[in-house]
Amino acid sequence: MTMSVTTSPMPTSKKTKIILGIDPGYAITGFGVLRYEKNACAVLTYGVITSSPKERFSKRLERIHVELQKTIRKYKPDIIAIEKLFFAKNTKTALQVGEARGIAILAAEQNKKTIKEFTPLQIKQALTGYGFASKNQIQKMVQRILKLKSSPKPDDAADALAVALCCGQTKTFFNSL
Repeated sequence: MTMSVTTSPMPTSKKTKIILGIDPGYAITGFGVLRYEKNACAVLTYGVITSSPKERFSKRLERIHVELQKTIRKYKPDIIAIEKLFFAKNTKTALQVGEARGIAILAAEQNKKTIKEFTPLQIKQALTGYGFASKNQIQKMVQRILKLKSSPKPDDAADALAVALCCGQTKTFFNSL
């Protein structure tokens, strides 16, 4: 099942750049698509790809792949920004999230898209100036930067938008506008 919110029409300018941000997970994968044009940034869509724990793990990965492919084809991002893994408390969970992350990388490669990867520390630093900001602080900054009426829900969608925003703040990205 995929849930998404579309907030802006598709871009038309040749100077427009699109970033797809992905917060990988095997139960919930967050995605957010931003349009950059000059100094302006707008949300095109955001949401999550979910799967049931009752499904075979391989089917859950297939669902992520299929839905990311649809999103890539529809929004035609210039860059796909993916959050890097940074935890090791539960090895099984880390491995499964790593496999979901691999599916996101595969989808990007199959569509010949530029991939940028960011650690949670880099994302927090880019959005708040503090690498150890709380999830709530990140969500509030996403809401404020993107001028949204409320924080994007669920959290995984807000995290994906944060990944895309982090990418949009990199020097190489801005030089390409």
